[in-house]
Amino acid sequence: MMGTRLKVLRVFKDLHKTRRNVFKDDDRALTAARLKINDEFKRNKNETEEENIKEMLKMARSVETILRESVLQVEHVEENKILLRPRESLLLENVPYCDSPRKKT
Repeated sequence: MMGTRLKVLRVFKDLHKTRRNVFKDDDRALTAARLKINDEFKRNKNETEEENIKEMLKMARSVETILRESVLQVEHVEENKILLRPRESLLLENVPYCDSPRKKT
């Protein structure tokens, strides 16, 4: 049971760390995500079935991965204009599209 408790605390901390990184400088999103994470963990804190806990941990890890790898910050700055603020980690594997292959040098 102690190992499970540590796993739950680890995923809880990871979700909050990811939340702070993904929604940096967006107080409304930071608060909403914090409340949702805390609410979900409080709602399930009395769960004792090992299988249910494993499933919830799996779901929490999936949510953390989706937040970290798929969510972009976008700010509405003018009438028909938005500002995209991608995190550095999202740009590392971004390769520009090119119709013609590069010539070897």
